[in-house]
Amino acid sequence: MKKMNIQSLVRENIQNLTPYGSARDEFDSGILLDANENSFGAPFADDMALNRYPMPYQEELRDKIAAFRGLKRENVFVGVGSDEAIDLLFRIFCRPGKDRVIINPPTYGMYKVSANINDVAVDEVLLTESFQLQPERILETVEPETKIIFICSPNNPTGNSVNKHDVIKVLEGFNGIVVVDEAYIDFSRQGSLADNLKDFENLVVLQTMSKSFGLAGIRLGKALANPEIISYMMKVKAPYNINKLTSNKAAQAFSNIGRLTKNIQAILKERERVIGKLVAFSQVEKVYPTDANFVMFKISDALNVYKNLADEGVVIRYRGNEPHCENCLRLTVGTTGENDRFFSALEKVLNTSEVTKG
Repeated sequence: MKKMNIQSLVRENIQNLTPYGSARDEFDSGILLDANENSFGAPFADDMALNRYPMPYQEELRDKIAAFRGLKRENVFVGVGSDEAIDLLFRIFCRPGKDRVIINPPTYGMYKVSANINDVAVDEVLLTESFQLQPERILETVEPETKIIFICSPNNPTGNSVNKHDVIKVLEGFNGIVVVDEAYIDFSRQGSLADNLKDFENLVVLQTMSKSFGLAGIRLGKALANPEIISYMMKVKAPYNINKLTSNKAAQAFSNIGRLTKNIQAILKERERVIGKLVAFSQVEKVYPTDANFVMFKISDALNVYKNLADEGVVIRYRGNEPHCENCLRLTVGTTGENDRFFSALEKVLNTSEVTKG
């Protein structure tokens, strides 16, 4: 195991922070007259005691997540989407106006947004043209003030998994926090880096209920890390960050793993069909390898194709403003019917475009 002094990386004010003591920290049963809740209940039929605050530590849900990923509760943090976990990591490890982080564009945009919100400088090391890490350049870019390196795998917006060996090089060579964002890991041919938590104390793996679990609407994200990092995240989070409705639906999902597996298999099957149909269009210059539930492809006049598809009622994403992604569009793998509707609209848009140009 790579041993690290995690505490030395944590901001001094966070080390000394006394977290807010919520009513449910001490008692969660009995005649509860301690939290100024409405004892008469909600104004509708309610079988979840929504008039009472939720448990702040979400032990039951964290146990389910830990069991699913082969970890322990102490390795699991749950937040309001992965974005809360990202923000907390900035607040724990990065001093505003002093510290730095490294990102690898093209990548998920929230790392940079959160850095800007927290007044943390961002250094960028581009992925290669095949959208792989440059570990040597990343480590050369590290400065004494660099506290976090963000890696997205499978990567958004490109869809590919980054080489696991390259991630290990960064973990081994960097004496700071390495965050590997695995929002799309359940669609990937490559295993989760969560299996390496026992080897690297500086590793944080982000996952979510939004993608493979199909629960984007409940906003539940997960951070998987060594217990010391998790303890700091629990210390800094809002007292009741996960509400009862979100927790209930997330826990319910783990009782339906068979349905989850079936849905993932259906998406992977549709993904291959979508790729096969995309490459048949002469205007599609390239379909990029993907380990996610979306496909990025390069097409002539991508921006106008994107706009015209929207006019036809089919909305995808234009990614042509990202490095190495000129004239690229990103398509989420939908249901069979949705994908058929996309291809019908794409054919119409491209035929109309050709007629207009002629």
